[in-house]
Amino acid sequence: MASHAPPARYLFIYLLLRIAVSINACRKNTKTQKEKPELLAPVGNLTNLKIAIDAGADAVYFGLKMYSLRASTSQSKNFTLEDLEKVKSQCQKAGVKRYLTMNSIIYDRELEKVEETIQEVAKKNLADAIICWDLAVVNLCRKYHLPIHISTQGSVSNSESVKFYQSLGAERIILARELDLKQIKNIIDETGIEAEVFVHGAMCVSVSGRCLMSQFLFGKSANRGQCIHPCRRTYTVRDSQEGYELEVDNNKVLSAKDLCALPFLDKLMGSGIKSFKIEGRNRDPRYVDKVTRVYRKAIDTLWEKTKEGQKAELSEEEKNEFLEELKKVYNKGFSRGFYFGTPTADDFSRVEHSQAKEMKHLAGVIKHYYRGPSVAEVELVSDLAAGDTLVIIGKTTGLEEFKLESMEVENQRIKGAGKGQTVGIKVPSRVRKNDEVYVIKKRENRDNPS
Repeated sequence: MASHAPPARYLFIYLLLRIAVSINACRKNTKTQKEKPELLAPVGNLTNLKIAIDAGADAVYFGLKMYSLRASTSQSKNFTLEDLEKVKSQCQKAGVKRYLTMNSIIYDRELEKVEETIQEVAKKNLADAIICWDLAVVNLCRKYHLPIHISTQGSVSNSESVKFYQSLGAERIILARELDLKQIKNIIDETGIEAEVFVHGAMCVSVSGRCLMSQFLFGKSANRGQCIHPCRRTYTVRDSQEGYELEVDNNKVLSAKDLCALPFLDKLMGSGIKSFKIEGRNRDPRYVDKVTRVYRKAIDTLWEKTKEGQKAELSEEEKNEFLEELKKVYNKGFSRGFYFGTPTADDFSRVEHSQAKEMKHLAGVIKHYYRGPSVAEVELVSDLAAGDTLVIIGKTTGLEEFKLESMEVENQRIKGAGKGQTVGIKVPSRVRKNDEVYVIKKRENRDNPS
């Protein structure tokens, strides 16, 4: 009687396939196991770099003055290749990762310069990874052996797209903002990719930021890093024939509220996401400091609860405390984004200006620092009074925020001083000449959100 047993070679192939499937499953499970996510902070200049590091960022992302979606001709915004040596030094000392964004549209005329830039970055180890999506940039990163993180501009929103970029060598994908939490988890489970998502900051009304409004109105392309955000303004709908105007309840129909994932951060931490990203490379130093510190504390609080076997969620008291801190700096109101479904009318802002509860006003500039008594000599450009909350900001100093207990003029204690006077103030740590001193004041919103 003929044997029905499979030939040995088929059995061997079957066993190999089973082993491969098991290895792949283990890899996926390893990726989705709970691990402390990376906190990724935005830096637009060397001052904000120091601030982000001091505030507890695990990694920072930054751009050059070209090829970035936050391109700028300002001397105080973005970096030169020479600056990246300073970034490298500071970050390596602090154990902080560095990601360079090169995620704008690239044209043929720019390819030679782009290659020179990438070659220089690779040669001098000026970044731990390149954030990109244009396949020309991806190919150049492969050529010079630079790790690749696919930008959210790639609109990666499904597993097959992830697998394609993985085949090109991508280590990480910054997933499309238009995904909900369930879709994100499915992609991670299916592919095992390192996933990065935004947790806080401005949202764009256009899919993955592909907007032509700034280009159409002002000749400043959002896809070349030049957007001036005309969507944030007030618009009126007018009948061009009769001149009638439509009065709508919300005339900021293009202006989305800012994303804030703080209230559901625990759900993101349980989904296998590798990196939590804060938007804001063009934001001011206090925004970078405040938002990074809040998310650092929230992540650490949740992580400690997980290690101690507690339920990994923030109490209502903790959430409220963190949210109140976030509301002190720039925001257009807060939204959950796409994490729990498509945004509704409630996710669009009814105000034109920032809803920050606090604003900083320049009070003066430091002229000298006396190390022994830890006193700074400040030349005032506006009023200052004992009891004020002060912020000192500088490229080397970073950011120091404290309450002014007292100040002196010629060794005499005074309660207040004004423009043109030079005063001595006690400071909590070392500051430097030319650091700027700001007073923090409560802010009355210019818009009525009701």
